[in-house]
Amino acid sequence: MAKTSVFDSDPTAIAKAKELKREMKKLLRNIEEDDDFGVQTIDQLQEALSAFKQATMRKMAKSSSLEMLETVSCPEEFRCPLSNDLMRDPVVLASGQTYDKLFIQKWLSSGNRTCPKTQQVLPHTALTPNLLIREMISKWCKKVGLETTNQHHSNLVNEEKAVTKSDREIFSSLLCKVSSSNLQDQKSAAKELRLLTKKGPDFRALFGEHPDEITRLLNPLLHGSNPDEHIQEDVVTTLLNISIHDDSNKKLVCENPNVIPLLIDALRRGTVATRSNAAAAIFTLSALDSNKVLIGKSGILKPLIDLLDEGNPLAIKDVAAAIFTLCIAHENRSRAVKDGAVRVLGKKISNGLYVDELLAILAMLVTHWKAVEELGELGGVSWLLEITRESECKRNKENAIVILHTICSATGRSGRRSKKRRILMER
Repeated sequence: MAKTSVFDSDPTAIAKAKELKREMKKLLRNIEEDDDFGVQTIDQLQEALSAFKQATMRKMAKSSSLEMLETVSCPEEFRCPLSNDLMRDPVVLASGQTYDKLFIQKWLSSGNRTCPKTQQVLPHTALTPNLLIREMISKWCKKVGLETTNQHHSNLVNEEKAVTKSDREIFSSLLCKVSSSNLQDQKSAAKELRLLTKKGPDFRALFGEHPDEITRLLNPLLHGSNPDEHIQEDVVTTLLNISIHDDSNKKLVCENPNVIPLLIDALRRGTVATRSNAAAAIFTLSALDSNKVLIGKSGILKPLIDLLDEGNPLAIKDVAAAIFTLCIAHENRSRAVKDGAVRVLGKKISNGLYVDELLAILAMLVTHWKAVEELGELGGVSWLLEITRESECKRNKENAIVILHTICSATGRSGRRSKKRRILMER
């Protein structure tokens, strides 16, 4: 039976081990063939042997830890719902669910904007360390004799973030093409950048290293009043991919003076896919509080509300998520009400369309007095009461009750609105 090496299951370790073995063979050959070899050759051989020994010991320690984990029953609450393995760096998502940081980051970096476990649309993608679970895992590992080091975890993250010289050359070449005057070059480069920024974090990170390259990416959309629809879709989707990467990228993208005007244009004139991805980009960028205010001031809520009113099923969930996240900032709520959000939301909800998503937005907007008046004119109390009686969704019932309570409180506080109060109570 063939002997199994500790390096057999790790391709990187295999390559390193082979390199060290070749180096040691070469040094031994020099010692054997050359009687006048120097002390330096012996030192080099010792260094190679030491490196090989350390690599072997690290691999054996990892293998031992993995074998131990396989034989020990890990508590279910310590397992990541995505990997089903013991969590090394537990973090809490906006939904309240805990995941291993590496795996939830991969989930979010792939463009997902929902909680994997609950399918809830996330108001933001910030991750909070779960210190309690981390401490509990650490104590459990010590109790059963498991290695608790995160070195293997760190190596995976570092490998994922590594950007090669070849990647940089490809990146530079594609940006030269996309910012050129040749339409075919622009098309092919925009398509390729979209695909590369979707596959992994490397190219998204490069945009973060070179903020000026965002403007180069946008170049095909900056000139002329009728951009090519394929280029527009690819560029907008690339902006979405870049924004997903991290908060630094979100800030750089949002603060580029060309981005928000181009996203507004995409919402108004793009294909359905372009408009949906533009809304998704706004949702992602709005995860930062400073971006919420900046985006809200741009006038972007009106085209979002218009797109919501159109009701295209391919775009409506991204649009609703974008409006919800923007309206977390109080100053944006008055803008949304002014731009007709209450009428559109009321029409959709009363017809039983996308109630889950839209009722949550309405629950925020109703804190504005004008929203209360508009709901009265729309007969909102009747269908809100119907939701509280008939809906099987607990969250929808809660939101409907919150809205009704706010309406009653608002109409009761102001004598100047007695007419509105009578209208509401009659309904």
